[in-house]
Amino acid sequence: MQYAKLSRIVTLVTVLVLAVPAAAQFGPLDQPGGPPEAAVATYQDASGALPGGQARLAVVIEIPEGWHINAHEPLDEYLIPTRVTLEPPDGFAVVGLVYPEPILASFSFSQDQMAVYEHSAAIGLVVNVAENVAPGEYALPGTLQYQACNDTVCAPPKTVSFTAKLAVAAAGTAVTSQHAEIFERIDFGKAAAPAAAAGEAPPEPVETVSEDWQALAGAFTVTGRNSGYLGSDAFIEWVEDVESGAVDSSLNAFAGKSALAIVVLTLLGGLALNLTPCVLPLIPINLAIIGAGARAGSRRRGFALGGVYGLAIALVYGILGVIAVLTGSSFGSINTSPWFNLAIAVVFVVLALAMFDLIQIDFTRFQNKVAIDKSRKGTFYLAFGMGAVSALLAGACVAPVVIFVILLARDLYQANPIALALPFLLGVGMALPWPFLGAGLSFLPKPGGWMVKVKYAFGVFILAFAAYYGYLSYELLSDRYGVDEAEVASSVEGLDADGWTASLAEGLARAQAENKPVLVDFWATWCKNCLTMNQTTFKEPRVRESLADYVKVKYQAQQPDASPARDVMEQFGVGGLGLPVYVILEPHTGG
Repeated sequence: MQYAKLSRIVTLVTVLVLAVPAAAQFGPLDQPGGPPEAAVATYQDASGALPGGQARLAVVIEIPEGWHINAHEPLDEYLIPTRVTLEPPDGFAVVGLVYPEPILASFSFSQDQMAVYEHSAAIGLVVNVAENVAPGEYALPGTLQYQACNDTVCAPPKTVSFTAKLAVAAAGTAVTSQHAEIFERIDFGKAAAPAAAAGEAPPEPVETVSEDWQALAGAFTVTGRNSGYLGSDAFIEWVEDVESGAVDSSLNAFAGKSALAIVVLTLLGGLALNLTPCVLPLIPINLAIIGAGARAGSRRRGFALGGVYGLAIALVYGILGVIAVLTGSSFGSINTSPWFNLAIAVVFVVLALAMFDLIQIDFTRFQNKVAIDKSRKGTFYLAFGMGAVSALLAGACVAPVVIFVILLARDLYQANPIALALPFLLGVGMALPWPFLGAGLSFLPKPGGWMVKVKYAFGVFILAFAAYYGYLSYELLSDRYGVDEAEVASSVEGLDADGWTASLAEGLARAQAENKPVLVDFWATWCKNCLTMNQTTFKEPRVRESLADYVKVKYQAQQPDASPARDVMEQFGVGGLGLPVYVILEPHTGG
């Protein structure tokens, strides 16, 4: 403990000592001969913020090559942190601040690693805009505190001033996103309220936009959800079905299907994987390795060894599924990425080619080289380890099916949490024969030429899904990059006369007061199908008539994977769905 404290003091003294000659030799940092001053630039993520809404700003620090600045939270309490403060005028309030993740680096003047920023650092700010703020451009003064060092010299701490420009648009105006390459570097989901400076009272809590709509949303029930382009007839039919209660509002992909049937089909799929040429011929070898079958000594012990082997298979697939499904919002946004779906299509094509023996992908040759110790044959630890290895190295015959089930579980999880168990159930199906095989009860068919036909059937199945993901990638690419953003924004403005509002809080409040249902249309300027809906379906007289008794809200979800749009979509159970997305809300009885 004393050594760690002494080390921090030595680091501090070293930094201060190095800073003195730096100041004497170089003078101000921006003078010729010395390190250049860090450049500061500010950006706004949209062409304008709406009154009563929020704006997101980025403060980008360009750090001279060969130099670094301390992170916002240095690992050593004595070091000067990088800190951004903003002093907005009346009508604006900073409610969120997020710093980038630092890198850990070692330098000659410190015995310990330091948390620093290098090259470029983007700091995000979330600013509330009051409802009474008039349209225009506003100047928000701010300061940046930092200290620059290289491997041998530290410059004195410096505070520089900057001015952030924030544009406010008129209420109801459709705004367009900008500077996506900058804002995609900032994880606004980690934004926290700005900390008070030393000696100052903590800021008064500010009511955010999300709190407004969330408080109102509790007075409504989601009765219908849908997504994608819908023609006039399809849209009217959906609305009528929601009103009559004939449609499942959960977007549950299991609706109308027996849960037992889904479980049985998944188990049978896993069982069928044992019939592939990557698995079936290796069963006697793996039984011999784990000491089961005829070598077990008794049927009971063989049954237990085979059961442990199979349990490991099921657990590996189950864990892979949980990791894939629960790795945060990333999978919701990844699912709508054209590049992700294209990559999945390419992987499936490669795996299908392996099924037809056009290319060779087989890791099972490594299986018998892992964790084999003749002295440990017949132990449950070895059986479990070999089962896990076998699940991971089952080769091209099993991988496509496992990947598909994991992707299916990811897609269906938000609709029904039971989908999280699908990869585990697939593993259970594959594991079912192993306890009996371990006990010496063989009922699987002998390897033969028929296995090639099974493999080819899997190949056709996988090619079909490769085509599906390829088409989905094409649709997403066309939808996101083949559209004029200004045209989409203009099409939204053209719907104002039909009674649409851009404020979710305003729409919910009016619907609650008038006891009316609400239709929320989630859109973005990059969404081509949103443009098509605005130009066709929503202009159809029959559609207008069907929505005459609704409060209609156009919610711009420009970045569905970031707050506040992510929070709104998750609240209504449509997080991760591609735009456009439609939600119908009914006020609670008596609300």
